[in-house]
Amino acid sequence: MATDGGPARAGSLRLLGANRPFRLLWSARTVSFLGDSLGLVALLLHVADTTGQALAVALLLLAGDFVPALLGPLAGTVADRLDRRRVMVGCELAQGALVLATALWLPPLPWLLVLVGLRAAAGQVFQPASRAAVPDLVPGPDLERANAAVGVGTNGGEVLGPLVAAALLPALGVRGVLLVDAATFLVSAVLLGLLPALRATPGAGAVRRPSFLADARAGLGHVRSQATVRAVVGGYVAIVACNGIDDVALVFLATDTLGGGGGAVGLLLAAVGLGLLAGYALLARAGGRVAMPALLLAGFAVNSAGNLLTGLAWAVAAAFAFQAVRGLGIAALDVAATTLLQRIVPANLLGRVFGSLYAGIGVAAALAYLLGGLLLDRTSPRVAFVAAGSAGLLATAATALALRRAGAARSG
Repeated sequence: MATDGGPARAGSLRLLGANRPFRLLWSARTVSFLGDSLGLVALLLHVADTTGQALAVALLLLAGDFVPALLGPLAGTVADRLDRRRVMVGCELAQGALVLATALWLPPLPWLLVLVGLRAAAGQVFQPASRAAVPDLVPGPDLERANAAVGVGTNGGEVLGPLVAAALLPALGVRGVLLVDAATFLVSAVLLGLLPALRATPGAGAVRRPSFLADARAGLGHVRSQATVRAVVGGYVAIVACNGIDDVALVFLATDTLGGGGGAVGLLLAAVGLGLLAGYALLARAGGRVAMPALLLAGFAVNSAGNLLTGLAWAVAAAFAFQAVRGLGIAALDVAATTLLQRIVPANLLGRVFGSLYAGIGVAAALAYLLGGLLLDRTSPRVAFVAAGSAGLLATAATALALRRAGAARSG
């Protein structure tokens, strides 16, 4: 395992300072996520201005999230069969080329959706490869801090991106901002190219190896057959399915129920991002003091309770506080789930397990948007939030039971 001289149990800042390979990966992901956020804002405004249809905006989001997520198990297989450094560099170059084509062409909506979907598919391959690469660069005791540091960088980029886009759009326009986005992918690829080789995992060099689809099925089979892995992945997906309605419901809660305007919507959406950054920063500083299963369940519970309490909020300020707390929970569950999987899944299956996780998350989010929208139409934002939070707490209890049974099975 490459550590570049970085001490085990180092704080996140010391880890970044002492471990050059991890610092390169962290920097590449942060720059790339900042560019993603810039590009998404530009495309949303472009589609809204040129079509004037909310459906077109929804299709853009689906093309970027739901459809590529279905490729998750296959994307993870790529990460497990090939040198992960080359996979990540290739994905960033492909995404940069597709964003560049989008910027130069700015095509009609059908072709734009194709380009966005292809870019997102390349990103879907990048995600499990980058998550699976962390244990190759960081010693085991520092995995939690490393994952928290990645969370700070990527979510910081996503929070900063809309602000930077707002500053650049008047001067550069949509096309110019997309060109900046394309450049961030090139910078990321250069940084990743400086990493040491992250060879295909053991068994990849065998004379005869399973087919690509057989490898993908093996990854799914590992998730199904290993009780702890199944509990972590299933619990994460269930929490997203229960709570994924929040982004849609917040708009109506802020404007209709609480009587705020567009500023209130932005404030509540920003609250989650601030909570996320605070949560990742706390975990980066104090990582290793809480067992990962306990942190996972705490994250599930806090995330769900935040939505439930948001439904009972009496003012925008109260809803802001509850959503910020919810952000803390999301940071905790993300770091815990990632660290747990990195520690218990064999290296040669790690990319496929992460690919399966992200596929499940994408499908769960789409399901939450659909069912949550129907619930909103038939009830109210308060009912939707309370229902989402309550369902999330039930999913937390089910996950706790599954983890306990998995522990008992291992002891037996």
